[in-house]
Amino acid sequence: MQPAVLYTIRRAAVLFFVTLMLSQPLQALEQESVTASSPSAPESVQSTTATKEEFTAKLTAEQTCRRIGNKLGSVSVRECLDLDLQAAGGVSTLGTPILVKEFPPLPSREPQARVLLIGGIHGDEYSSVSVVFKWLKTLNAHHSGLFHWIVSPLVNPDGLLDFRPSQRMNARGVDLNRNFPTTDWQQESTDYWIRRTGRDKRRYPGPGPLSEPESQWVAKVIEQFKPNVIISVHAPYNVLDFDGPPVAPPRKLGHLYLDLMGTYPGSLGRYAGIIEGIPVITIELTYAGIMPTDHQIRKIWVDMVRWLSRNAHDRKPDTQIPALRSPASR
Repeated sequence: MQPAVLYTIRRAAVLFFVTLMLSQPLQALEQESVTASSPSAPESVQSTTATKEEFTAKLTAEQTCRRIGNKLGSVSVRECLDLDLQAAGGVSTLGTPILVKEFPPLPSREPQARVLLIGGIHGDEYSSVSVVFKWLKTLNAHHSGLFHWIVSPLVNPDGLLDFRPSQRMNARGVDLNRNFPTTDWQQESTDYWIRRTGRDKRRYPGPGPLSEPESQWVAKVIEQFKPNVIISVHAPYNVLDFDGPPVAPPRKLGHLYLDLMGTYPGSLGRYAGIIEGIPVITIELTYAGIMPTDHQIRKIWVDMVRWLSRNAHDRKPDTQIPALRSPASR
């Protein structure tokens, strides 16, 4: 057999083998890294256990703003760009930066407390993203230094931007609000997902706690920033929820009234509120796809700041987090 012909046959065989390997369901590859007690992914979810190298930003903050502005009718590209949001380390599964804005202490005033405000942990809750953008605009104009804020309007950019329609879960089919490290996560999350939800793919908790880059980022911010209060915006249950230490929760914020809903295995409320002892206020807006009125948005904000001023205090020295500083402030 001629060498050229032999080379062609060998090359074709290699290409066939590589193609065959790449065509195998990714779910099979995932099983090698999942313990026997971990919940297995729904059949429709084909996710891999990715290495840290995969989670690198493929977009700039400006490009991400353009995608957000083109997706949400209530947030324009210009509004997003004018907020000067930073791509400060958090990256989604598909490489979109988790945008963040820090409102640090002012030279003339010691902040009363540190507040972490997040939206869009579920990608199909559009209003939760848009409302946080409106509050960012308010903070941009009126940051008084009363609180040290870190604000991230869209924790799950892949769920919002990379699926039609947008989906609750991240790109690997994981419900990020079931992926935080709570007590007996493996047993309780498996039991809840299988027995209580019937393996509902919208509530798949993932192969393990903090298996996702987005939840890893939130946990890292909590660890480094040490917020005195966390505010998480959701939709569409039309209530106000509270988890955490024995602090008097707000009875109402705007048109939303307190209705304690309890926590779930792997939820932010159980992780940060119950285990870490940080007050967690969950704002459940009325609709996921319809914005509150301007008056309702302002009233929730005013009531929230009033509650914070009366109940959020910290006696420890306040410091900025180097990982969240903008390049200009380093």
